[in-house]
Amino acid sequence: MATKPAKKSVAAAAKVANVKGHAGGFMSFVREQGVVGLAVGLAIGTAAGASVKVIVDQFISPIVALMTRGIDLNSLNWVIVAADGSSKEVAIGWGAILSSVITLLATAFVVYQIVHIAKLDRIDKKKD
Repeated sequence: MATKPAKKSVAAAAKVANVKGHAGGFMSFVREQGVVGLAVGLAIGTAAGASVKVIVDQFISPIVALMTRGIDLNSLNWVIVAADGSSKEVAIGWGAILSSVITLLATAFVVYQIVHIAKLDRIDKKKD
């Protein structure tokens, strides 16, 4: 009976060592691959994207509407097939696409400025 507990303790020790090995490997992966930096960047990018979308929708789009005498940028479209009694209109909403591209470019600019002002690009260069 003395040998059975020894076998269990060896097996248990092997399991604990295996779990520690996986945990150590995971922590090594997080440190080496910059996963924490990626998560921070994702959070900043998401927040910046939401802010920029509001700015485009509430500031830039009204300015465009003012310049185009009240035409909403998101309502501009190219009608391919006009609506009749039996079918709906088929149209490409190029104004919404343009608004989305403006939002994308503005978001990229804001994220670039955040990285540049916070000098986060220099931190990555020090890592090399």
